[in-house]
Amino acid sequence: MARTACIDVGTNTALLLVADLDPATGRIIPVEHRQTIVRLGQKVDEGRVICSEALNRLVACMNEYAGLCRQLGVNRILAAGTSALRDAGNREEIIDAVRDATGIELRCISGKVEAELTFFGAVAGMANVPEPFTVIDIGGGSTEIIMGTTTSVELSVSIDIGSVRLSERFFTGLPPAPAQIDAAIDEINRQLSANLSPFFTSKTEVFGVAGTLTTIAQVSMGDRRFNPGKVHGFRLEYAHVHRLLERLRSMPLHDIVTLGIPEGRADVILMGTLILHQFMRQLGIDTVTVSIQGLRFGMAQQELMRLRQENFRV
Repeated sequence: MARTACIDVGTNTALLLVADLDPATGRIIPVEHRQTIVRLGQKVDEGRVICSEALNRLVACMNEYAGLCRQLGVNRILAAGTSALRDAGNREEIIDAVRDATGIELRCISGKVEAELTFFGAVAGMANVPEPFTVIDIGGGSTEIIMGTTTSVELSVSIDIGSVRLSERFFTGLPPAPAQIDAAIDEINRQLSANLSPFFTSKTEVFGVAGTLTTIAQVSMGDRRFNPGKVHGFRLEYAHVHRLLERLRSMPLHDIVTLGIPEGRADVILMGTLILHQFMRQLGIDTVTVSIQGLRFGMAQQELMRLRQENFRV
């Protein structure tokens, strides 16, 4: 049994999974979950540079996670940076700064690798998954859409429409002006239309991962606190998403926070909901099954496969 930490450093959040990996049985046994808003992608869409304030937030978070890993007896820490790190011209400086300050080696992964790890992570441990299926991951900087089976990815796309990126680009405040929402919809539709046609074959079974989806599920259930046991497997209907979108588009930030949405996500949840709404609308999807898993579980699964191969060679 190998106790491993998998960290997903996204545009808005840094997610930690500590899990025991059992090569003998192929099981991933979660020990601890953590989520921290770091907003690494602050102004990255505009300047293509990660600012010092965002780096400081990231280093503080990684130090906290490293300390927790020591307490829990973690044998290995794996950390992956996604859209914001990919887009930043100073990403090597950020990687060096994180390593020097925390000892954590942050790896910048491509959109393709991110999509594939997210795809397999979303359904890790699930039985009787209908095939083919699609996974959507709406992040802060990009949206990944992947289809395939439990053993292979048939197609994946990484689109530069994320809740932080587009909020910074189109919204000057909350609630946004109707013209700003219309402009955002036009951009989302333009980018989705260029990428979605192959996914019509796998639209009958769609899984959604990451903070936008889990937050929408939480609010749709009327909960003000995140309950992973209730959210995981929740069948999020188009009607839920449409209702929430209509509420959010006229709400100021302090009202959005009262729904139980953390401040670090509250200012971008409208855009995230808008992206999901247009995705479901364009494909004609009635329901998305929410998974609290994703990239971290895909990283854990990849590490588990490596351990099993090592054991086999021995």
